[in-house]
Amino acid sequence: MAFEEAQKPDSSARKAFSGAKILTSDGRCLFVDELSGDFRANLTPIQVGVCDATAGQGWDIITSGLHNNAANSMLIVSTLTNACFNFDPRRIDGNQVVLFSCGGRADGSGEVTDSQLFPFNQSAGPLILSPRNSLQLCFTVKNNVIDIAPCAAEDADQMFFLNSTPVDARGSAVVDPTGSSETNTFSSQPATFGDTTKTSHTQAAISSAHPESLSTMSATVTASAIGIPNPTNAVPVSRAGGTLQPTAVAESQQRDDAATRAFASVNIRTPNGQCLFIDPTAGDFRQNLIPVFLVDCAGTPNEKFDIITAGKHNNVPASALVVSSLTNGCLSFDGRRPAGDTVTIFSCGGRAAGEGQTNNGQLVPFNGGPNLVLAPESEHNTTCIVPGDGRLDSAPCSGNSSQIFTILA
Repeated sequence: MAFEEAQKPDSSARKAFSGAKILTSDGRCLFVDELSGDFRANLTPIQVGVCDATAGQGWDIITSGLHNNAANSMLIVSTLTNACFNFDPRRIDGNQVVLFSCGGRADGSGEVTDSQLFPFNQSAGPLILSPRNSLQLCFTVKNNVIDIAPCAAEDADQMFFLNSTPVDARGSAVVDPTGSSETNTFSSQPATFGDTTKTSHTQAAISSAHPESLSTMSATVTASAIGIPNPTNAVPVSRAGGTLQPTAVAESQQRDDAATRAFASVNIRTPNGQCLFIDPTAGDFRQNLIPVFLVDCAGTPNEKFDIITAGKHNNVPASALVVSSLTNGCLSFDGRRPAGDTVTIFSCGGRAAGEGQTNNGQLVPFNGGPNLVLAPESEHNTTCIVPGDGRLDSAPCSGNSSQIFTILA
């Protein structure tokens, strides 16, 4: 009874997004465990974990209603408990960011509180969660929970993104007036249709929250024999970030002009005869976390790579970086990522903003010849990058020809 009184849904509220996942910059999801709070489901921590179908990962973005009377602001409400994101500086450090009854009163009798209102411009992200009661502070990811810290414009831990279909003023899903069933779950605007800047249908087929959908993307890319241009303006992207940010891309994906290239602008063929392929719109706003797809070889710019044996990001003899000639990102292995999504294109040096030096998850053995075994040095020859279901994946090294790639010079 106490729970029902404290956590009452606002049936009159206007929602910009309904049942959305909220993603961190590294592709994880915010969630709540309804049993981790008090007897009213107040004081519940906001946790960070792998995206899945868990009910606690759903969130409504409410722009007006019983508990929000401020323009250009939002409440973030759990679809599981109906409680709101809340910042209370009176609580002890590390426990100031919690879910709490919307309106700010423990028993549900509150109306509006600045501790639960955040700036909102109708965008899916990046979102900066700065509560109105402390605008100099921002929500941040810390030790797998959401905490608070001084706002820092370039801190990826303070950037969040919505993965959801927008809804209209009645709470109904926005649909394309042309009748198309295709939606872009990471659009930077509530609804954008017939956008000629879209270079492929991949935005609807892939999200970092659902790596299992990547095989659908592979089929789309295979049909794109003409290639996908590298955009120079703000266009929708598939992973967390909503919209490509050209300035951020330029900082993150810097070409090392002084590097030694054993091969430049070459195709790399898999053991089954396909070629590696990069869709520059399939990553995040910095062109990081781009999956490496397997397509029929067509010689497009998306299939071209440089093999770098020395330079700013490679100081290890007899090793190489495999770098996209199109985006300047490096083939990367990260065993911390979900299964099926451990191999991506990432900023060379291994830091998202481009400030990294050398990363062993990007270095593979190289003897100067045309054959490559993509065994990241970070894994000490135990894990190899291999062809997977429509994209590169990782598996234990086998030592046989099924894991040998060929450089087509």
